[in-house]
Order: sequence, then C-alpha cells, then structure tokens
Amino acid sequence: MSDSEKPTLLVVDGHSLAFRAFYALPVDSFVNRDGQHTNAIHGFLSMLILLLQNEKPTHLAVAFDISRYSFRTREYAEYKGTRGETPPEFVGQVPLLEEALKAMGVQTLSKEDFEADDILATLATRGAAEGFNVLVVSGDRDTIQLVQPGVTLLYPNARGVSELKRYDRDAVVERYGIEPEQYPDIAALVGETSDNLIGVDKVGEKTAVKWLKQYGSLDGILEHADEITGVVGQNLRDQKDRAIRNRRLNRLVTDVELPVGPADLARRPIDERAVRDVFDKLQFKTLLERVLKIAAAERGDAPAAVADTPTGHDIPVIHTMIDEELAKWIRTQSADGTKPLGLRVATQGGEVTGFGLASLSETAFVPWAAGRPDYAALEAWLASDAPKYLYGSKAQLKALASAGIPLGGIAFDTVLGAWLLRPGAKPESLESQVYDYLGETLQVSDPNQLVPENEGASPATEAWYVLRIAEYLADKLDAGSRSVLDDIELPLVPVLAGMERTGITVNSGILGDLTSQLGQTAAEVASRAFAEIGREINLGSPKQLQEVLFDQLGMPKTRSNKTGFSTDAASLADLQEQNPHPFLDLLLQHRDATKLMQIIASIDKAVDATGRVHTTYEQAGSATGRIASNDPNLQNVPIKTEIGRRIRSAFEPSPGFETLLTADYSQIEMRIMAHLSGDPGLIEAFNEGEDLHRFVGARIFSVAPEDVTPTMRTKVKAMSYGLAYGLSAFGLSKQLRIETSEAKELMADYFARFGAVRDYLRDVVEQAKVDGYTTTIFGRRRPFGDLHSSNRVLRENAQRQALNSPIQGSAADIIKRAMLTIAADIDGMESRMLLQVHDELVFEVAPGELDALTEIVRHRMGTAADLTVPLEVQVGTGPNWDAAAH
Repeated sequence: MSDSEKPTLLVVDGHSLAFRAFYALPVDSFVNRDGQHTNAIHGFLSMLILLLQNEKPTHLAVAFDISRYSFRTREYAEYKGTRGETPPEFVGQVPLLEEALKAMGVQTLSKEDFEADDILATLATRGAAEGFNVLVVSGDRDTIQLVQPGVTLLYPNARGVSELKRYDRDAVVERYGIEPEQYPDIAALVGETSDNLIGVDKVGEKTAVKWLKQYGSLDGILEHADEITGVVGQNLRDQKDRAIRNRRLNRLVTDVELPVGPADLARRPIDERAVRDVFDKLQFKTLLERVLKIAAAERGDAPAAVADTPTGHDIPVIHTMIDEELAKWIRTQSADGTKPLGLRVATQGGEVTGFGLASLSETAFVPWAAGRPDYAALEAWLASDAPKYLYGSKAQLKALASAGIPLGGIAFDTVLGAWLLRPGAKPESLESQVYDYLGETLQVSDPNQLVPENEGASPATEAWYVLRIAEYLADKLDAGSRSVLDDIELPLVPVLAGMERTGITVNSGILGDLTSQLGQTAAEVASRAFAEIGREINLGSPKQLQEVLFDQLGMPKTRSNKTGFSTDAASLADLQEQNPHPFLDLLLQHRDATKLMQIIASIDKAVDATGRVHTTYEQAGSATGRIASNDPNLQNVPIKTEIGRRIRSAFEPSPGFETLLTADYSQIEMRIMAHLSGDPGLIEAFNEGEDLHRFVGARIFSVAPEDVTPTMRTKVKAMSYGLAYGLSAFGLSKQLRIETSEAKELMADYFARFGAVRDYLRDVVEQAKVDGYTTTIFGRRRPFGDLHSSNRVLRENAQRQALNSPIQGSAADIIKRAMLTIAADIDGMESRMLLQVHDELVFEVAPGELDALTEIVRHRMGTAADLTVPLEVQVGTGPNWDAAAH
C-alpha cells in the first residue's frame, strides 16, 4: 500500500496546544456573554479546523492530562515543579473545549498516572505498526523522539498554534544534527527547563550533539566519560546521575493500556445540533460556520446555513415609505413619541442615503433625497425629544448635521451601553453585538468584494437589531451605570460631535519648520551614534540594536521578550542609568526626535483645506471613562518640553476670534483622593489653599512649610501621585533614584501622618475583591475579575488598577459634567469649545465674550462635583495653545 492510500491518524496533545493558544491570544478579547474566558478554546479549535481541512485525517483523537501528577512525579517530586499554578482563566476552558470536541465527533482520551504525551506515543507507535500515516500534534519537544517512518510531528512555532512546522526524520536531522530517537539523549544532557529537569552544568546543545555523533548514545557517552577532558568532562562524571535520571523520565511510554486502538478512532460524524449549541454558548460564530462547512463537505452536500435568528425572532418585513404614510407609521409605532424606536442612518461617502426605523414588531426604510416635502414628519421626529436607540450615535449625528438635519432624543447608544457593561473590552461592530448579545447573525456584505455575493442587511433590519440589543443591555446595566449613561455619556454625544465638526486652526508653517529642525537633529544624532559603533545600522530595528548593545558593546541584558531582549524606551533608559554609554544617549535622543516628528506628521497630515484639524473623540476608548483622541491624537502632544510647547504654539484661534482660552483642573486626582479617603490632613491643605506638596512635605519631614526644599517637594509629589496608582516602595525608589529603604521610610512616614489615605487605598481593593468591581463618585463601575487570579502579574495589575479607577474615573466624570453645563451655557454665544485634553478644555473666544466665557468656565468647572474640598480651576488666554497655558 502506498503512503497516499494509507489511512491518516491525527493525535493531538490537548493541554499542550490549549496552553499555547491561551498565552497566544489575549484573555480579555475572548469572553462570552456569561463572562467565561474562551481564548484557549478559540485558538485550539481554529488550529484543529485547519488540520481537518488540510490533512483530512481518517482517524482522530485528542489526549488530555488528568493532572500534573504521574509516575514521573512519584519518582522525582521536583518534576515540572517550576511551573506555576494553572491560571483560573484557563482551567474553566478545558471542560468547554472537551464539550466542543465531543460535539465535533472527536474522541478524547486521558489516563490516570500518565501524561498526554504517553498516550500520543502509544497511539503513534501502534498506528505506524498498523499501517497508518501518523501525525502527532504537540508543543512538547519530547515528542521529537516519536518521529520515525510513518510518524510526523507537527510542532507549533513561537507565535502560538496558528503555524505548525512539520518534523519528519530529515527535518529533525537538519535542525538538531541527530536522529529523532537521539533527541531524548540531548535533553538528558542539556536538561529541560519546562520539566524542571536539570542538565549537566556547562553542557549545551552543541556539546551534546558533538558527543552523540562521536559515541552514538547517552550510554555510549557515559561509557567513555573518562575520555572527555576539561571542565565539562569532569561535570559529566560528577553529575552523570542527573543525565541518567533525565533520560529515564523523558522517555515516553509506548505501551499504555488504552480502551481504544488506532483503528477505533475513525472520524465520527459532526453533531450539528450539538455544535450549534456549544458554539453559541462560546459565541464562536465564524468557527461555527467553518465547522458546518466541514460537516457538509464530509456529507457531500451544500453547507447548512447558520441561522440568522432563533425561533420567535423572525425579522419583520420592511416597509419602504416616502409619503404621508410615514407620519402615521411613526406616530403608531412610537406611541406618539413616548416609545423608543431603533434608528439607523445609512450613509455613502459621508452623505445620508436613507433611514432605517424599527419598533419590535415592524421596520421601515426611508430613502433620502434632500429638500423633498414628504420628509417633514421624519425630520420633525428626528429633531424631537422622542426617544431613539442607536449604534454609534455620534457618527450618525455628524452625518445628519452635515445634511442640515438636527437629531435629538438619543436615549440609548449600544456602543456606550456595552462599554459601560464591559469597560475593558474594545468597541464591537454591530454584527458582533448582534451575535454576542442576541446570539443571532446579522447578514453583512464583504467590503473587499467589488460585487458582494451577499447583500448586507437593510438599515431597517439593523435598526430592529439595535433596538433589541439596547433593551438587552438596558436590562443588564446596574442603576449607577445607567445613571452615568443617561446623565453623562448620552448628553455628551452632541457636545463631542460639535467639537469634532468645529476642529481647531493649525499653523502648518510652524509645523513644517519644526519638522525640518527635528529631521536635521535626528540626522546629526544618528551620524554621531554611528561613529560611536563604527558602522551604520537601522536605529529603529530591535534586532540590529540587540546585536549592537548586547553583543558588540557587551551591555547587561534587559528583560527578555519574543525577539530576544527589550529595546523599548523604558529598558534603554534603565540601561543608560546603570551602564552609561555615548551610543545609548544618542540613541535615546534620536528616538525622541523621530517620535516628535511622527506626532507632528500625524497632525500636519490631518489639516484640512480650511486649515483646521478635526480630531475624533472616542468615548468608549478607555476602561476608566477618560475620553481618547484619535486621527490625530491631540492628547499625546508633550506639554513639558520645549518642542512640545512649540507644537502647541501652532494651534491658533480662527479668523474672527480674538484669543484662545484654556482651563484645567489643579491637582484634581489628589482632590478626589482627599474626598474619597476623608483624610483630615489633605482636606485641610486644600480647604486652606495650601501648596499641597509643601503642606504634606512639612508633616512628613517635620519641618516648617517654608523649609520644605524642592527635593523634598519632588519626593512628596511623586509619592502622593504614585500611591494613587499603586506605586510600590521599589517603584518609588526607582522613580526618585533613591534607595528602596529610604522609599519605604518615606511611605511609612506618609501613612503615619495621613492614615486615612492608607486605609482608603487598602479598603478599596478589599471591597473590590468582594464586589468584583470599583465605582466612581457618580456610579461608574469597572469590573476586576483578575483580583483573585492565581497569576501574580495579573493579580497585582488588577490591584493597581482597582486602586486608581475610582479616582481617575471620577476625574473623567467631573470634566464631562463640566463640559455638559458649559456647552449649555454658551449655546447662543459665538465662542466655541474646541478641545478636551485629559483635565483641560480649550476654547476660542469671540470678540467681546472673554469675561462672560471666563466666568462660565470657572463656575461650571468649579461646581461640576460636590466634594469636601474645592475644585480649583486654572484659566489662561493667549494667541495660541501654548501661550494660553497657565
């Protein structure tokens, strides 16, 4: 029988590949509607589906470990002892993965006292003997020993499980220089870190391969150990028991008693009903479609369609309306404007082309042609306060504004509602929301096809889905989150839309001059850097920088990453401090110059024909509630550097306006800290109008306020803000360049005098562990599932975020509340609000309105929250953004 005629047995190491998928895919990006993490399942099934399509196995099994204990741990208790606790986010995924595999007709196997690799070894050995082409899929290098005629290893690369390298005999020889069956001898000598098997000191892979080629096997090497000279020879003789033990433990068992043999693992039919149920629970729409295609191909018929809607939710028939019938429909379906309707504004090239409207039972599509009298009823409803539910309301509001159509009554936005429910997740497409929250499928066209095979759903149908998603989300939001949505986020939509449409004038000449100057600086610095190392390299290439820094210059290694050792800004700054070198200094200067050039280029590119830049504000852009700025990002313009200030000087008032006005909060996060902690000392400092850091420094260092030196004040300021972000004594010592012992003493003295701050910071994390979330002053929630994680890094990150979220989130809420009242007060004035940058607002002032606008801004920002300490607002004016700073 030729190889092509042989049946193919595919055996997969379940835990090994699932673990790799878990660490390859972001945990928080794969969470189903029940809060279950699914990244390991998704990665594993994606790999398996590809294998089914490409390899077309006739027989298939997936082996799982029962636990980390086996006959090997009985012999050597430290076996795999360096492995940490399994992340709880992974543990919960294994049963669901097994359930999915069962639905797909895949047999799973496990055996008490043995590892999955032993099951694979047994099936592979028997399969080859019984005439199968065997494919072993594992991320454990011990399985290299299984490669033989008829057995090929598919091994995942470093990026996860998406790419598998084929190891037949020739590939093993090419990679390691030895036969597959000799690989365990290499591992025995060198050791296996992942299994906590310690090898012979100073024996690396090259040495082990050389010995194997000379002596044939580990036994042969040990027999001739006396002939091997040098330190490694002595180490081999002294530590031969390690190698013998390692070889005994890394030898895979090929005769495990199993309830089935290779012939019993013939592919079973896919249970489509069970697959639909499991994949719906996991919310794997795309994977479901791929599995159903495989099932159809195996049956030899057309693939079954993924149902658009479950029974009981038939898509309503779409009514196309353009006359007086529309007015009656709107009145009836909205109960005279008292019931919400779903709304979807259709656009093409930024122009409005139609409207989709929906109640729960009916939908309507209104094609748009500007100026027709038939639309009076629609326009009146759009402008009214009648409640409307939308997806991505700001973009649709802007499109309507460009067409001269006002929009009022935004009562729900499913993007904002979903974000408040899960603030850590990225904004989803409408298609994803339909699937995630309703478990249904929205028909979409392929944007990459010039003539799409499938026409997308009508805006009317989309409006119907939006209405249903909104009702689902409204039922899930707690009272505090709903209050934030209704009182802050939704009213802010038209304010941000107006700011985006207005934009801000930019002097491109200033930006051009800066670009030329920075380009010259970057070139000069690069030339000097090349002179230091005697050659030219790409200063933006991590690989080339690693070679220069760690090989040529012999600098200490930084933290490791996937490409070797880190060359990011923080790592290089630490390296320069500990091992100063002219090349490093020049490299950091070059990076600063190129980064600033990139910031300037992004701004200059965005300047429109009128000389203005229109940033886009992302309300759902952060987990804390802060607004993000994109295309271009105007929040990353440096404020404390000379070049940063010169970039800001390019932002000017428009013709016809006399000045820019900036206003920002002074020490708002520390004021919120004082309010939340109730600390008498901090409250006294703010209420008395003291310099906070001088006041705190006087108490910590036991000196009069006037005797607090600049150095003392710097230490206090760094610590005060650092505490709100979970800064440790080690972090504080690193930031201030002081000994850790001094940092600990500084923190102890701080807490001795401001004990309520210590109590608050401790209690907020403990309460978050109980509740599962933190809240801002105004009720905004942020969940923290990782507070109980067994993964120390995840747990400590969650603790730091839980410390700061109530403070930073409350600051975000406060400035948003101020923006709402200011926007209402200046409605009717010529002056305009242009930018929001963290705790700062920027306005352009019309002639004669400076005093009135200043009073409005001071009052509204100062009264945006009722705290136990005053909100201090700093206001400045000037001919550009930099000059208006204060």
